[in-house]
Parts: sequence; C-alpha cells; structure tokens
Amino acid sequence: MYKLFGTDGIRAVAGKSPLDYSTVYALGKALTFLLKEEGLEPRVIIGRDTRESGKWLEQVLSQGINDSNGETVSSGIVPTSAISFLINKYSFSAGVVISASHNPYQDNGIKVFSSQGVKISDEWERKLEKAITVTSENATREEVQLNPNSSLGQDYMDFLKSQHSHLHLKKRIKVIVDCSNGASSFFAPHILQDLGFEVFALNNAPDGTNINDRCGSLYPQNLAEKVVENNADIGVAYDGDADRAIWVDEKGRILNGDHTLFVLSRFMKERGRLKSDSIVGTIMSNMGLEKALEKLDLRLIRTQVGDKYVLEQMKKLKTNLGGEQSGHTIFLDECPTGDGILTSLKMLEAIVTHDIPLSRLVEDFEEFPQVLVNVLVYRKENFNRFPEIVDTIEKVQHLLGDSGRMNVRNSGTEPKVRIMIEGQDRKKIEEYAHQIAKVIEKYLGKNKEIY
Repeated sequence: MYKLFGTDGIRAVAGKSPLDYSTVYALGKALTFLLKEEGLEPRVIIGRDTRESGKWLEQVLSQGINDSNGETVSSGIVPTSAISFLINKYSFSAGVVISASHNPYQDNGIKVFSSQGVKISDEWERKLEKAITVTSENATREEVQLNPNSSLGQDYMDFLKSQHSHLHLKKRIKVIVDCSNGASSFFAPHILQDLGFEVFALNNAPDGTNINDRCGSLYPQNLAEKVVENNADIGVAYDGDADRAIWVDEKGRILNGDHTLFVLSRFMKERGRLKSDSIVGTIMSNMGLEKALEKLDLRLIRTQVGDKYVLEQMKKLKTNLGGEQSGHTIFLDECPTGDGILTSLKMLEAIVTHDIPLSRLVEDFEEFPQVLVNVLVYRKENFNRFPEIVDTIEKVQHLLGDSGRMNVRNSGTEPKVRIMIEGQDRKKIEEYAHQIAKVIEKYLGKNKEIY
C-alpha cells in the first residue's frame, strides 16, 4: 500500500497522482463510506484557498461524495481554521480543505478534518489509503455545480471579532498584513479594520496563480521593508491557507513561531490563562525558546513536525498553548488547529495591553544560531540504507555534544530532506550542515536550497 498522506494531508502537483481525477473521486467515496462505518451522517463541508485548481478539485471530490449518497456544503475560499470552526458550529461529520498551504500554485492538497474539527488520525488516514488503493473507478466526470455559502465565512469572521471585542485601542496601531494572495486576502484586513486597527494590506489580490509567489510567510523580506518605510507597529505574513503567521517588528526584524510562543506564554501566564506549565513545540523549536521558557518556570515539550502532533500532545498534557516555528500556533480554548488570523489578534492583544513595541516583547528571548538546509531529492529513503549518511550524521552529533541540537528528516510535504542544526558557533554549524547535505546529495539528490 502506498503512502498517500504526508504530515499535512495529501499534497502534489494538481492533476497528477495522487491529485488526479480518479484518486480524488475515490477519496470522496472512501470518506463517505468511512463516515457511514463510524455511524456518522456523511455531511461534509469543503473549503479551499485561491489556487486555480481548487475549484475543479472541489467538484471532483464533491462528485465522489455525492455519488456515495453523501452531502457536501461549499464554504468557498476560506482559511483552513474556518473549516475547523464551522464543523463544530454546524455539526458536520467531516470537513475538507483543498490547499497546499505555502507551496506554489501548481501544487494543491487535501486536508481532512474529523467531526471534532481536527485533522483526522493516522488510523483514519490508513483506512482511506487502503480504500483508495483497492478501488478502481471508471466513473464519468461530471460538472458538479458549486454554490458557496458566503454566510459561512462571515460566521468565522464574526467569531474572531467576538473573541477580541474587549480590545480598546488607546492610540493608533498600524498593521501591515501580507496575505500571500491566499485565503486571508479578504478576511484578515476586514477583521483587523473592524476591530479598530489601521491596516495596510499587501498581496491581497489573488488571481489563481500568484498565491505564495515571492510573498507571504516564506518571503517576509518585502514586508519587513514596508513596515520600516511606513512606520508600522507590526507586520504579519500569512501562508496560502492562513493557518500560520510570522511577524516583523517595528524595526524590521523578522520573527517566527518560536517568538509567538514566547510572547504569548508569558502573556497568558501573567493573566492566569495558561492551564499547564508545559508549552508544546516541535523538534524544530529553537533551544533559545527552551531556555527562555525555563526562566518563566515553563517547560517546552517537543513533538515531531506537524501541527496535528502538537495538538495530540497538548491534549495529553491538558495544556492550551502550542505551535511550530513555522508559524502554526494552536490556542486550544478557541480553536483546535492553527489559525494565523487568530494568532495575529492574540499578538496584537499583547502589544496593546503592555503598550510597548513588539521588539521589547521579544527582547528576553535569545535565539541560538540555527541553520536550515533543504536538499532536493529524487526519492525519499530511510537513511539507514546508506552507511555513509548515517556515519556523517553521527559524527556531527558527536561534535555538537551538549552545546547543540540537530534534526535530519524527510519532508512530509515536499521531495526534500530537511537538515536543521543549532549551536553556539554559526560558522561551525554551517560547515556541519554542508557536510551532511553533501553526502545526502551524493546518494539521493542533486541540488540544495539554503535558508
């Protein structure tokens, strides 16, 4: 049986396996049958981001569900977290988001949510994969009429605004948002403006092909320039489906999800809102965050990469704050999945309440130097099959000792091996990362991207 789901659902070039017509149609049928097996009425809400392929993928998925006597409701273009919220508000049995998050427009993806508004379990993923693998479909492709219900997106906006209606701005707060030409393009500017912030929006004119095109959370440099040029208080950059957010402070410094966890863990603890002394991060979280939290008498608990694994650990520890360095942040009291717009409102609340700039809020968090190297590979393999790769990794780990940290893994969303090394000497860890990248390229790839 092949592996269909990665760390964040199914992701591929739209139109090619596993995002071809027959597989997506089979997924719709398999999801409907699985819901029935679980004793659930097969009512599924579907949302998507702004990619040009989103509409036909939604049509094919809907056809598979409808042909299996299921029911679909389209919310149109909405952030991923809106589907999580709407599942719970209207008691849908499942939800689907058609998005490839931060990937270029040629890619797309499918994220499946349970009746609790969380990404489905590994067990459900295996059941769907098995059903799709054994099913051979010869169905005739039909034009399914999609009639998105715009009031559903409004429900989500109203919810976020109601959660922050207590904010009373004593002075002008200028916010620049980079919407990545994605799902936040309409939602983020309107929500912030309605709450009284002065908002300037970048990359909020999606055309189906410009999503994540040198903008958004992966390309915050232009946002940083705009923040300084316009004397803004903060810049916020979203990804394509708006489930993550990263920051630019008023001085133009780019900040990530680790800074989010530091600022908001302290803020929530001061106000008695933390339900545990544990904050959940991932193996990618910076060692500096761990040290900074220790000074607040808080613990950083790490999981594997993937916000659904962060959520699982949060539930286990009964804590209500967790997230990823990439910008996914989960506030379990409000939403069981990452929500970039909600995270923006939380960070703005901290700035407004303290009445100090973002640069001051993060000054007690000192990041360890960190190097990330992405090696493009032609296939993903278990590194244990290559003794030279294993030996090189072990050698670097020995050299790092207790003064550094390393993680080498296959990406769950792209054909890449991701190498992360932290340490006190940037030059040395860069050398170590290149050593590992070189030997991985020797066996599995040809090119690498360095950030």
